[in-house]
This record gives sequence, C-alpha cells and structure tokens, in this order.
Amino acid sequence: MTRLAFSADHAGSAARDMLARGPWANASTDGSFVPGGGLRAIGPVMHFAQDRDIYGEGDDADVFFKVVSGVVRTCKFLSDGRRQIDSFHVAGDVFGLEAGAERSLCAEAVCDCTVISYRRRGLEMLAADDESLSRQLFSYAMRSLARAQEHSLLLGRRSAVEKVAAFLIGWAEYAPESKVISLAMTRQDIADYLGLTMETVSRTLSQLERDALIEIPTARQIRMKNLTALRNLN
Repeated sequence: MTRLAFSADHAGSAARDMLARGPWANASTDGSFVPGGGLRAIGPVMHFAQDRDIYGEGDDADVFFKVVSGVVRTCKFLSDGRRQIDSFHVAGDVFGLEAGAERSLCAEAVCDCTVISYRRRGLEMLAADDESLSRQLFSYAMRSLARAQEHSLLLGRRSAVEKVAAFLIGWAEYAPESKVISLAMTRQDIADYLGLTMETVSRTLSQLERDALIEIPTARQIRMKNLTALRNLN
C-alpha cells in the first residue's frame, strides 16, 4: 500500500478554527505541550485520503495523533498476509501513543480523515509536573486498555451473530439519538476486526435483517429496528 507522506496543512483553517473554539484555544502550534494546560497544543494538521497509510509497523513512534474528523484503523498484518484490525478511532480519539520507541501496529485512514500530530519529546517529564496533562494521558491509556479488553472478549468464545451484534451496538452508541448508523468501514474491515470472513459478516447481517432486528438501506447504512433484541444476543 502506498504511503502518503506527512505534510502540515497550513490551509486547514477550518479544523484549526474548530479547535480554537474548544479547550485547545490559546495553544502553541509547534506540537509541544503547554505546562499547566494539559494536552492543549495544536500540532500540524494533516489530511489523509481513504486507505492511505498514516504510519507503518516498525516506524519510529516519536509522534502520536488525535482524530479531528473521519475514522482511522490500527492493525497488524500477519505473516500469511492476513490483517487483524486492533481498533477503530473516531473524532476525539488519541492513537499512536506507544510504550516503546517503534510502532507495534500500523495505522490507516478508513475514509478521508483529518488528524493532528503531537511530538512525544519531553512528554514524560511534562506529565510528571503537570497534573492536568497527567490526568489526560492516564485517561487515554485507560480508554485504550478498556477497548483492548473488550476486543479480546469479542474475539473469544462468541458466535458470529454475537460478534456482529456487539459491533453494531458499539457503533450505535456514537449516535444515540439516531436509529440509523453510518459505517465508514467496509464489510472486509468489519470482518478483520471481528476475526470473521467477509462472507460470514455479510450472511450474519442478512440474517439480522431477516429477523427484523436491523434494516440495511445501503451497504454503509444500518437502521437499528430492535436494539433491545440485539443487546440480548450478547
């Protein structure tokens, strides 16, 4: 897959204006951290087209990222060519903050997306002296741990219909006021996340539609017709 080179988008005024109205206001723009202000600094704003690499496994982990818009997947390619998707990241999520010096996973844009990058340099020292930043980083770490635990359970002793139902319920939580969820990812993405084949995912969605639990207006839209019944499948 072709790697899209990083480039700061100085024309990304819309993203910067949006951030400036929130808790990121009054931040510097060099990718550093502001003591006493937590994770508030605005780094380079970058845009990635659908399916482009953001970073690769084994790359230097000297920066991490926050999603502004779109969806990012982190994944690992196995020796036999299969892909295991570790997580999907949506607007507001932080990803790429590694414990070691190298990337353990790769990251790709599921759809056209915008992210902000932050340098890790001096992060530990600043976190030690900055309670707000320390709390934020701890929150990101705990959220990532919780996701990893949930995903591990999802990949365990569950049937295909239980896995797909759990996936749909998870995405429905991003739009609690709407009965229709829009999926940025393909059926293959869902399969690689759930440890299933694409054919199994498609058959399972069709089964849920026949059972009147969901409706599929388009390939990327799912109408939740009976959310209670879906939850009872877990």
